[in-house]
Amino acid sequence: MRLFRNRSEAGRRLAAQLSEFAGRTDVIVLALPKGGVPVAAEVSSALGAPLDVLVVRKIGVPWQPEFAVGAIASGGMMVLDTETMNELGLTRASLDPILVAEQRELMRRESLYRGGRPFPTLEGQVVIVVDDGLATGATMQAAVAALRTRGPALVVVAVPVASRSACAMLDRVVDRVVCVATPEPFYGVGVWYDDFDQTTDEEVLSLLAHGEVPLAAR
Repeated sequence: MRLFRNRSEAGRRLAAQLSEFAGRTDVIVLALPKGGVPVAAEVSSALGAPLDVLVVRKIGVPWQPEFAVGAIASGGMMVLDTETMNELGLTRASLDPILVAEQRELMRRESLYRGGRPFPTLEGQVVIVVDDGLATGATMQAAVAALRTRGPALVVVAVPVASRSACAMLDRVVDRVVCVATPEPFYGVGVWYDDFDQTTDEEVLSLLAHGEVPLAAR
């Protein structure tokens, strides 16, 4: 059984659960591209809050790329899980080729999506981090850890659908987790959408252009 027709509908349903943040001048919505952007655009519109992207690239183990030991993110943020690295016998030097490749891709996406705009100031802000769903939550956890270095007043992770284990894990590291549904068994994020086609760069750029709210209007 599908829960959402598409990411836009999911975003509207998610926004309904974030209404307490509407109209505030200290709220910013950060989307994890690409799939999180259509969801976040609906949240941004409903709350009257500016929309931006937090580009995150996972740093995987050399022999198992899907197993993350850290992440790099927009604004020059980087988090490495040194404890896990030590357990696996990994050094920073052994990750350098991966870091270089992922940094290159992050810069490409940063240049494309932000177009020269500086990363927003997060100090003292309520930051709502949005994605289209969470399976393990590992990348979101790394993104949140990186965001903490920017001094936000409150970090809220908001997604339409997630596994219960991901929500439980993130609930320990953020101020709030807002999720429309936590179905079990989970299977995967895309299972719960009728339309889960890949979001294009053109769609991301269009949504970001419409989601910008000038500070003077806030």
